[in-house]
Amino acid sequence: MKVLVTGGSGFLGGAVSKLLAQRGDEVVSLARGEAPALAALGVRHVQGDIAALEPVLEASRGMDAVIHVAGKAGDWGTLDEFYAANVAGTDNVIAACFMNAIPRLVYTSTPSVVHEGRDIEGGNESLPYARRFSSPYPRTKALAEQRVLKANGPDLATVALRPHLIFGPGDRQLFPRIVARRRAGRLRFIAPGGKRIDVTYIDNAAQAHLDALDRLAPGAALAGHAYFISQGQPVVIEQMVNQLLQVAGLPPEQRTLSERNARLLAGILETVWRTLRLSSDPPLTRFLVEQLSTSHWFDISAAKRDLGYQPRVTIGEGLARLSEWWIREGRKS
Repeated sequence: MKVLVTGGSGFLGGAVSKLLAQRGDEVVSLARGEAPALAALGVRHVQGDIAALEPVLEASRGMDAVIHVAGKAGDWGTLDEFYAANVAGTDNVIAACFMNAIPRLVYTSTPSVVHEGRDIEGGNESLPYARRFSSPYPRTKALAEQRVLKANGPDLATVALRPHLIFGPGDRQLFPRIVARRRAGRLRFIAPGGKRIDVTYIDNAAQAHLDALDRLAPGAALAGHAYFISQGQPVVIEQMVNQLLQVAGLPPEQRTLSERNARLLAGILETVWRTLRLSSDPPLTRFLVEQLSTSHWFDISAAKRDLGYQPRVTIGEGLARLSEWWIREGRKS
């Protein structure tokens, strides 16, 4: 199979590309940056921005399927930046699929599209999209996901996956940021704590994309639908973060900030950053407070049923692999 992976040089996109190449598929990667690690796997890399149609058309020509991972993530940035990457970029991918007669599209979404800042415990795919968002990230991802699912039909079968908090070797975002905040003394939990969330080990998240790809076809059970992806084993926020700190050889975090004060501080910081047009990210945002102060874990029965998804690597095994990588490579960066 010939498969285009957008964002192939990234954390998840790279893992998806690797699994595809290892099983013998012909893989093309599209991303803004270079991808020397993919060349060793025999992956052809096209450098370009999905916000422009031409690079997407070029990279997708002759493909049998597209796995669309690329996008802008994070809890801070302008709406224009997120819209260009997540919505306009997805529009270009969909257009390229139709223009190049590509019959299958797997899209990487996020559980945040249904999160409104309240507890979600065991929610499933019947949850509606959120009506309000505290960040452009989930807002634009929700728009993009709806576009992908609406495009599903006899000429293009589409599916959206919602992996939750991906961790593992090669992570240059979540894990390093937690470590950096702890070292700088800027890490706090939101009291009273004890909230549970989903996490997903990187290989499990990548395998879910292959599971979806292999079962995707017009009229298939998964076509036109979204699926939550995780370990299927919710964890307490404080426990998971402290396990990650232990991997980095750091002491556990015990300091807390009340939810009321956290929300107040986040609002003030966001106002200051916008007013002064600071290029860095605020130490705390409303989106981050919502993520740290609420439970958000989901039922993955539908993914198991329709995708054949099973988390093959446990959380404990994933943390052990992350530790090995961190000792070998991660802490040097």
